[in-house]
Amino acid sequence: MDSKKFFLGLLFVFLLNSFSEAQQADSTKIYKMSEIVVTATKTKILEIEAASSISVIDSADIANKGNSTVYGLLQDQYGLSFTQQGAPGSLTNIYMRGGDPGSTLILIDGVDVNMPNDPENTFDFADLPLDNVKRIEILRGPQSTLYGSNAMAGVINIITQQGFGKPKFFLTTEGGSYNSFRGLAGLSGSLNAFNYSITASKFYTAGFSSASSKYGNTEKDGTSNFNISSRFGYQFTKDFDLNFYLRFTNANTALDQHGGELGDDPTYVYHLQQPSFRIEGKLNLLGGFWNQTAGISYFRNVREYSFDSTLNNPASSSSIYDGNRLQFDWQNNFELSKSNTLTFGIESATENAVSNYFYNSTTYGSFGSIFPNKNENTTGVYLQDLTNVENRFFFSAGIRWDRHNRFGSIVTYRVAPAYFIWAIGTKFKATIGTGFKSPSLFYLFDPAYGNPNLQPEKSFGWDAGIEQYLVSTELTAGINYFSNNYTNLFGFDNNFRTININKAVTNGIEVYLRSNPLGNFSLRLNYTYTNSKDESPNSTESGLPLLRRPKDKVGLDLNYSFLEKLNLNADIIYVGKRDDENFNVYPVQRITLPDYTVVNIAATYQLSNLIKIFGRVDNLFNKYYEQVYGYATPGLSGYFGINFNL
Repeated sequence: MDSKKFFLGLLFVFLLNSFSEAQQADSTKIYKMSEIVVTATKTKILEIEAASSISVIDSADIANKGNSTVYGLLQDQYGLSFTQQGAPGSLTNIYMRGGDPGSTLILIDGVDVNMPNDPENTFDFADLPLDNVKRIEILRGPQSTLYGSNAMAGVINIITQQGFGKPKFFLTTEGGSYNSFRGLAGLSGSLNAFNYSITASKFYTAGFSSASSKYGNTEKDGTSNFNISSRFGYQFTKDFDLNFYLRFTNANTALDQHGGELGDDPTYVYHLQQPSFRIEGKLNLLGGFWNQTAGISYFRNVREYSFDSTLNNPASSSSIYDGNRLQFDWQNNFELSKSNTLTFGIESATENAVSNYFYNSTTYGSFGSIFPNKNENTTGVYLQDLTNVENRFFFSAGIRWDRHNRFGSIVTYRVAPAYFIWAIGTKFKATIGTGFKSPSLFYLFDPAYGNPNLQPEKSFGWDAGIEQYLVSTELTAGINYFSNNYTNLFGFDNNFRTININKAVTNGIEVYLRSNPLGNFSLRLNYTYTNSKDESPNSTESGLPLLRRPKDKVGLDLNYSFLEKLNLNADIIYVGKRDDENFNVYPVQRITLPDYTVVNIAATYQLSNLIKIFGRVDNLFNKYYEQVYGYATPGLSGYFGINFNL
C-alpha cells in the first residue's frame, strides 16, 4: 500500500484532533450525536461505542438523494465498489474492501438474501428498490462470528419502516429519460397494538443497449419489475411482540450476450421471481434481564434465461435456476449488569437448489446440464460478551461454532475493542476476526464442476482506526486501515473440477469526514484506497490486482435545506483505474479501464403538507465510462416526480 496516502489520512485526523483539544467535550452532547446501531453486535448500542467500521444511511439521506434503488444509494459509500453489466436490470454486484461479491452478506429485515442457486452465493442488486426502506447499516470486516457464512468481507443490513400513528397513504409517480416510469403506493400506521406498513411499486424503462453503443450496438435492453414490501406487527404485552415481513419481486429484463463489438442480442431475456418472508418474536423476561428474539425466515430465487439464434450468435439456449433457503434463529441477550451483556445464539439454515440448462449450436453442437435437487444444512452456535467500562472502554469478544452436513465443523472468532477520550473527543478502535463461506450447492454437486469434498473458504481480517468528534461543529472525521487474507478460495483443477486452491489479499485505508446538519448544510466526504492481489498458486493471474477493484475511490455528498421546503443535493463519485478482462478475444486479455467522475444532483420542494415535487439529474456532465469492459452505463439523464401524502 502507498504509505504516503496512509500518513496523509492520519495527518488529516490528527489536525482535527489538535483543533478540538481546546474544547472540553461534554459526554452528553457527544452521545446525542451518535446513532443507535444494531448490526455491529446484534444488540442496540450507540454508534460511538462500536469498534467496527460501520456507517448508517438513514431515512433523511434516502429522501435527500432522490435515488429509487439501493444500488444507486450505496455508490458513494467508503469501502464499497460496484459493477453493473449494462442497462438497469442487468447483473449488479458489490465489492466490499476488495472482497468478492459473494463474500458480503446481504440482509433485508433479518432475511439472508444471498442467492442459494448461484455458484458464488452472491446477491444481485439490480431489482432491489428503496421502497419502504428506513435505514441501511454497512458493517465492514469479517463478521462470521455473529452472521455465519457469506460474511467474510462484511454485512449490509437493510431495515424497513415500521408503521405508527394514524393511517398514512402516499402515492408517488416519476418519469424521465430512457422512457422510464415508476409508480409507488404505500399505506402505514397503527391501531392500538397493531402496526402495519406496506408498499407496492412498478418500474419500467426502455433502457439502452447493455453492450455499449461505442462498439456499434444499438438494440435497447429494457426492464420492468414489480415489488411488494410489507411489515406487520402486534404488541401482545409490553414484554412480547410479534412481527411479520413479506417481500416479493417479479422482473423481466432484456440482456446482451457480452459487451463490446457484436454484443447485441435482441432475443436474450431474463425473468426473476423472488419471494421472501420472516416471522419474528421478541420476548423480555425477568424484568429485562433476559431478552429473546426468535425467527423463521424463507427466501426463494427463481431465474430463467433464454436466447435464440441470431446473426451474431448462431445458437439458442434456455435455463432455469431455482433455489431456496429456510432458516431458524434464536438469540438470547442476558443483561448481567448495566455495563455487561452476554449474547448466546443458535442458527440453522437449509438450502435447496435445482437447475436445468440446455444449449444448441450449429457450430458446437448440443448439450445440456441437469442439476438434480440437492440440499445442504448448516447449524451454528455463537457466544458474545459486550462490555462497557465507565463509558470509556468498549469491548466485545465472540466465538462461533458451525456444523455443516458436508464439510464438518469450523470455528470463527472476533475481538473488537474501542477506547474513547472524552476530553478531546477521540476514539481509538480496532477489530480482529475470521470468516468463512460454505461451498455453494453448485460447487458441491454440479455434474461437470462439482466436488462434494470441498472445504469452506476462509478469511482472516483486522482493522484499526481513529475517529475524531468535533462537538462544537458536529463534525466527525476518521481513518481506518484494513487488511484481509482470503485462503481456501474455490478454483479449478486441470479437469475443471472445483477445488480449494486460490488465495487473495486486500488491504487499504478509508478516510471520511461527515457532519450532522450545520445549520441548513451537511456533507459527507470519503476516500478509499484498496490494494488487492491474487496470490493463487500456479495461476497466470498470481501477483496481479484482483479484477474490477479500483485502487482509488472518492465519494462526496453535499446537502442544503432551505426553509424546510426546498432541499438540494449533489453527489460526486470518483472511481480510479481498475483491471478487467476482454472476453471477446482468445486468449482472454487483461485490460485497464480508465478512471471516471460522475456528478448527480437532486432537489425536492414541499408545495404543501400534501404534495411534494422532486427531480434528479444523473451523470450531469454526460461522462462516458464502463464499470465492466464493453458494457454501457447511463449517460446524462433526468427524472421528475410528484408525491402525494394523505
